[in-house]
This record gives sequence, structure tokens and C-alpha cells, in this order.
Amino acid sequence: MTPLVGIVIVSHSAEIALGVRSLVEQMAGEGVVVATAGGTDDGRTGTSYSRILAALRTADSDAGVVVLPDLGSSVLTARLVLDDHPGVQAVLADAPLVEGAVAAAVTAASGADLSTVVKAAEEARHISKF
Repeated sequence: MTPLVGIVIVSHSAEIALGVRSLVEQMAGEGVVVATAGGTDDGRTGTSYSRILAALRTADSDAGVVVLPDLGSSVLTARLVLDDHPGVQAVLADAPLVEGAVAAAVTAASGADLSTVVKAAEEARHISKF
């Protein structure tokens, strides 16, 4: 089976990250690995370098990984992790967290390549809700 692009959800809140993952998994079905990096290592609100790195390693496949951060320091910390680990084929998507994660995972489930999955996530910001 051809590897699928993985998804990493980075949030200041572990609960938000897990909730987005649950929704994404229900929408995309099985096959796409969705890993989370929510909160700090001691369970507080914030971001964690080690959690992001672990999530990248979980979601990594030969097809690459799309990283979707929520805001502020999650973006900065994810960038730092990616800069420190250039061997990981991952792209930080400038996309809304929930809509971008769903679009990315559904697109990844179709077998699309990394650039197509990133594009789907980023284009999710233009989807009108009504």
C-alpha cells in the first residue's frame, strides 16, 4: 500500500488537539495518521517542542507530514522543530485549524501528494460557512 501524507495537529490545548483529531478521523476514515501535540509536557496550556517532535515522528511516512498549528507560540515552536529536524519531510500549513485539518486529511486519504494536501488545507480558509 502506498503511504499517505500524515497530519499533525498542534494546539495550546491537549483537549482541542484531541477533539480536532477525533473529528478529522471520523471525516477522513482510516488510513491517514493524525497525531497530536497539545499542551505542555506537564499538562498546562501551551506548546511543547518534545510533543511536536513526537507527533511528527508518529505521523511521518514516506509521503510527508502536514503540520497544522493553532496560533502564536504553536507556530513558532513548530517552526523551530522543523528547522532543527530538516530530515523530516514536513510542511507547516498556514490554514485554519479545524477546517484545514479536515480538508488535509480527506485529501490525504485520497492518496494525494504532500503539496496537494498542503494546498487543500490552506484553501480551506476560503470556504464560506453560509
